[in-house]
Amino acid sequence: MSHDPHPTTAVPRPAVVAALTQWFDTDAAAACEGADAERVAWLRVIPFIGMHLACIGVFWSGWSWSALGVAALLYALRMFALTGFYHRYFSHKAFKTARATQFLFALIGASCVQRGPLWWAAHHRNHHRHADTAADIHSPLTHGFWWSHMGWFLTPRGFRTDWDAIPDLRRYAELRWLDRFDIAVPVALALGLYALGAWLETAYPALGTSGAQFLFWGFFVSTVLLFHATVTINSLAHTFGTRRYETADNSRNNWLLALITFGEGWHNNHHHFPGAARQGFRWWEFDFTYYGLRALAACGVVWDLKPVPAGLRRVR
Repeated sequence: MSHDPHPTTAVPRPAVVAALTQWFDTDAAAACEGADAERVAWLRVIPFIGMHLACIGVFWSGWSWSALGVAALLYALRMFALTGFYHRYFSHKAFKTARATQFLFALIGASCVQRGPLWWAAHHRNHHRHADTAADIHSPLTHGFWWSHMGWFLTPRGFRTDWDAIPDLRRYAELRWLDRFDIAVPVALALGLYALGAWLETAYPALGTSGAQFLFWGFFVSTVLLFHATVTINSLAHTFGTRRYETADNSRNNWLLALITFGEGWHNNHHHFPGAARQGFRWWEFDFTYYGLRALAACGVVWDLKPVPAGLRRVR
């Protein structure tokens, strides 16, 4: 039985209209079953393609240290929101926090153009439930590299939120809003960056920056790099690296992926014990997300960070 908090009665409409409506309201997604559910919905994914093409705009806008700094800052802040909150908090409940903090980091995570926190958590919980089996929607072992990297979420099946997988989260109206209108926060960020850059161009011309630079570097380039770094955990971290633990899946530890994803690359560790707030199990396995969570815990913003049980750290 489905527990969709936004039940709707399907109203037939032209496919083009339905696809375009989903750009703004994900509840407009029509039911799609069978082979059609596994095919890329090209009309709906035009904005995703456009986001990549927009990176070419840097050759027109030029660059400045200010624009590059904003791009790096937004990469770091949003990566932490994804890894610390979308992943370790919403998906695995690895620590506790207040509702206001929960919403704040959900808001930052929503700016990553990786859908809303409920969609993200539901798919990730299902990934752990079926890791590297035919039921795992983004396993490179069963579906191939490119499908696991980005093809899977461009389909009607990938677009849907499995509400039954997130009974603890679907009661929050503010999170459901972020999921339903998942384009709102990224658009607001893009407009805000352009406005900030345009103001700096006038107020502080010595910076040599502009609204276009902040838009193309700060939003488009930063977001595309953030996206591809994140999804390497689906594709590369189940293909390349070392296996400390004999898990039932093909998860790997990969130091390079851990570096660009703030600790997520210790993926074999994570699949061995998904509930821990820490994914670098050894002192030398850098986990910047965990360090950030420890800093927030020291300030009382988060608490009850779940440790890795001592017995589970040992290789058997």
